[in-house]
Order: sequence, then C-alpha cells, then structure tokens
Amino acid sequence: MHSDLSPVIAATAQWLTRAYPASGGALAEALCEVQARQAVTVAARLRYPSPMDVALLGVAGPGGSARLDWITGADGVTPTGPDADAWRTWVDEVVASWAACLLTDPALAEPAVAALAVGGPSAGTPAEFRRLLAPDDADRRAAALLRHPDLVAPVAALHHAGLTARLDPGQALVA
Repeated sequence: MHSDLSPVIAATAQWLTRAYPASGGALAEALCEVQARQAVTVAARLRYPSPMDVALLGVAGPGGSARLDWITGADGVTPTGPDADAWRTWVDEVVASWAACLLTDPALAEPAVAALAVGGPSAGTPAEFRRLLAPDDADRRAAALLRHPDLVAPVAALHHAGLTARLDPGQALVA
C-alpha cells in the first residue's frame, strides 16, 4: 500500500532538505536526509492511511511545492532546465508541514509513530524511525536547520492543527 506514496515521500523529503540543508559534508547530508525521510514517511502514512486515500492521491495529485517555496523564499529560484524541478509537483504541502512538526516537536513525533503501529505489521516500528524519535548528537548537528523550531515554524504552522487533530485519540467522528 505505502509503495504508492514513494514519489510523494521522496519529493517532500527532498524539498525539506533543500529548504533546510545540512552543513558539514556528505555524512551530514545523508543524516539530514534520513531524518527528513523518516518524518515525511510518518506524515504521509498518517495523511493517507488507507488504500483509498493513496488511490485518490494518485488521481488528484499532491499539489506541489509552490506555496511552500513562497513561504520559504525559494519561489524566485530559476530552474536549470525544463524538467529540472518536475519533482516539485510531487511535494505535498500538508505532509511537509506535518513532517516539520514531527522534526521539531518530540511530543508529537512519538504519538505519530505510535499511531502507525495501529495500522498493522507493515506500518512500521519505533526502531524504523529511530533518527526521528531519538536523534543522537551527530543527527542533531546534521539537521540543525531542519530541526530548528523557529526556522521551520512558518511551514510547521500551516497544518499543525490538522496533525494534532489527527493524533487526538479522543477525537469524535462526525457523520
């Protein structure tokens, strides 16, 4: 089921690591990318929990990165080729916002990963998301910009309320 989310996960993680890049070389870039990918994976699985949700995403598309680019000031960057930024069409704004929330707020990350466990054995385990849930010093240094609450606040604030509502176990269903 989640393999259909792979273009959205890859593009949204790439957007996050370009908007909030690592500093310190290739290892730092790899550590930052892993953290972004883990957060985006959790956010995407929460956002699109059922096969029907994933199918609808495939039909309607994720929306692209235009608003996120505008918020972060990257909207004026000129692409190097006609298809150089085609990946940006697969960026999901809500998933990027939720991932930013998860990266900057451990109090949200733990229940988010726990909510995936409810989805069954293929949903993932806390060990699979170790760099998101329990980053070590190298992880924190590598993703200093990506995990900085003040820097990612404009992106995280976009859909923070939706994430907290999704994670609220007492949320009443409305018919």
